[in-house]
Amino acid sequence: MMFFWQIAFNALAIFFADKLLANISLNGQWWWYLIAGLILGIINAIIKPILKLVILPLRMLTLGMFNIVINIVLLWLLVQFVPELQISGFYAYLWGSVIIGIVNTFFVAGKKAVESAD
Repeated sequence: MMFFWQIAFNALAIFFADKLLANISLNGQWWWYLIAGLILGIINAIIKPILKLVILPLRMLTLGMFNIVINIVLLWLLVQFVPELQISGFYAYLWGSVIIGIVNTFFVAGKKAVESAD
Protein backbone atom coordinates (compact mmCIF):
# COMPACT_ATOMS: atom_id res chain seq x y z
CA MET A 1 0.00 0.00 0.00
CA MET A 2 2.92 2.32 0.70
CA PHE A 3 4.04 2.04 -2.94
CA PHE A 4 0.76 3.60 -4.08
CA TRP A 5 1.28 6.48 -1.66
CA GLN A 6 4.83 6.84 -2.95
CA ILE A 7 3.49 7.16 -6.51
CA ALA A 8 1.15 9.92 -5.38
CA PHE A 9 3.92 11.69 -3.46
CA ASN A 10 6.28 11.42 -6.44
CA ALA A 11 3.61 12.85 -8.74
CA LEU A 12 3.03 15.72 -6.33
CA ALA A 13 6.77 16.35 -6.00
CA ILE A 14 7.18 16.46 -9.79
CA PHE A 15 4.22 18.83 -9.96
CA PHE A 16 5.85 21.18 -7.42
CA ALA A 17 9.18 21.03 -9.25
CA ASP A 18 7.36 21.82 -12.50
CA LYS A 19 5.62 24.83 -10.99
CA LEU A 20 8.60 26.18 -9.03
CA LEU A 21 11.35 25.86 -11.65
CA ALA A 22 11.22 27.46 -15.09
CA ASN A 23 13.49 24.85 -16.73
CA ILE A 24 11.31 21.90 -15.76
CA SER A 25 8.08 21.32 -17.63
CA LEU A 26 5.72 18.42 -18.04
CA ASN A 27 3.67 18.90 -21.18
CA GLY A 28 0.45 16.99 -21.22
CA GLN A 29 -2.51 16.04 -19.08
CA TRP A 30 -2.53 15.66 -15.30
CA TRP A 31 -2.23 11.89 -15.53
CA TRP A 32 1.30 12.28 -16.90
CA TYR A 33 2.28 13.34 -13.40
CA LEU A 34 0.99 9.98 -12.13
CA ILE A 35 2.85 8.11 -14.86
CA ALA A 36 6.04 10.00 -14.05
CA GLY A 37 5.46 9.30 -10.34
CA LEU A 38 5.03 5.59 -11.08
CA ILE A 39 8.20 5.43 -13.16
CA LEU A 40 10.15 7.41 -10.55
CA GLY A 41 8.89 5.02 -7.87
CA ILE A 42 10.06 2.02 -9.91
CA ILE A 43 13.44 3.66 -10.56
CA ASN A 44 13.82 4.46 -6.84
CA ALA A 45 12.83 0.93 -5.83
CA ILE A 46 15.06 -0.95 -8.29
CA ILE A 47 17.95 1.20 -9.51
CA LYS A 48 18.61 3.50 -6.55
CA PRO A 49 19.65 0.75 -4.08
CA ILE A 50 22.01 -0.72 -6.67
CA LEU A 51 23.58 2.68 -7.37
CA LYS A 52 23.92 3.39 -3.65
CA LEU A 53 25.76 0.12 -3.15
CA VAL A 54 28.07 0.58 -6.14
CA ILE A 55 28.87 4.20 -5.21
CA LEU A 56 29.25 3.46 -1.49
CA PRO A 57 32.96 4.43 -1.30
CA LEU A 58 32.24 7.84 -2.88
CA ARG A 59 29.27 8.35 -0.57
CA MET A 60 31.45 7.61 2.44
CA LEU A 61 34.24 9.85 1.17
CA THR A 62 31.85 12.78 0.64
CA LEU A 63 29.89 12.09 3.85
CA GLY A 64 26.69 11.36 1.93
CA MET A 65 26.77 14.41 -0.32
CA PHE A 66 27.17 12.15 -3.37
CA ASN A 67 23.52 11.18 -2.87
CA ILE A 68 22.65 14.41 -4.69
CA VAL A 69 24.51 13.14 -7.75
CA ILE A 70 22.63 9.84 -7.53
CA ASN A 71 19.31 11.73 -7.39
CA ILE A 72 20.32 13.84 -10.40
CA VAL A 73 21.14 10.68 -12.37
CA LEU A 74 17.81 9.13 -11.41
CA LEU A 75 15.97 12.30 -12.47
CA TRP A 76 17.84 12.22 -15.79
CA LEU A 77 16.77 8.59 -16.19
CA LEU A 78 13.17 9.58 -15.52
CA VAL A 79 13.36 12.16 -18.31
CA GLN A 80 14.54 9.41 -20.67
CA PHE A 81 11.44 7.32 -19.89
CA VAL A 82 8.86 10.13 -19.84
CA PRO A 83 9.10 12.14 -23.08
CA GLU A 84 6.58 14.71 -21.84
CA LEU A 85 8.93 15.69 -19.00
CA GLN A 86 11.55 18.17 -20.15
CA ILE A 87 14.41 19.43 -18.03
CA SER A 88 17.06 21.72 -19.44
CA GLY A 89 20.30 22.54 -17.69
CA PHE A 90 22.33 21.12 -14.85
CA TYR A 91 20.89 23.48 -12.26
CA ALA A 92 17.36 22.46 -13.20
CA TYR A 93 18.33 18.83 -12.53
CA LEU A 94 20.05 19.83 -9.29
CA TRP A 95 17.20 21.92 -7.91
CA GLY A 96 14.59 19.55 -9.31
CA SER A 97 16.10 16.62 -7.44
CA VAL A 98 16.36 18.74 -4.27
CA ILE A 99 12.70 19.82 -4.51
CA ILE A 100 11.52 16.28 -5.24
CA GLY A 101 13.55 14.96 -2.30
CA ILE A 102 12.24 17.59 0.10
CA VAL A 103 8.60 17.15 -0.96
CA ASN A 104 8.86 13.35 -0.70
CA THR A 105 10.49 13.57 2.71
CA PHE A 106 7.82 15.99 3.93
CA PHE A 107 4.86 13.91 2.74
CA VAL A 108 6.25 10.53 3.74
CA ALA A 109 7.03 11.83 7.23
CA GLY A 110 3.56 13.36 7.44
CA LYS A 111 1.91 10.11 6.39
CA LYS A 112 3.92 8.13 8.94
CA ALA A 113 2.97 10.63 11.65
CA VAL A 114 -0.71 10.25 10.79
CA GLU A 115 -0.43 6.47 10.80
CA SER A 116 1.29 6.42 14.19
CA ALA A 117 -1.37 8.70 15.66
CA ASP A 118 -4.10 6.20 14.75
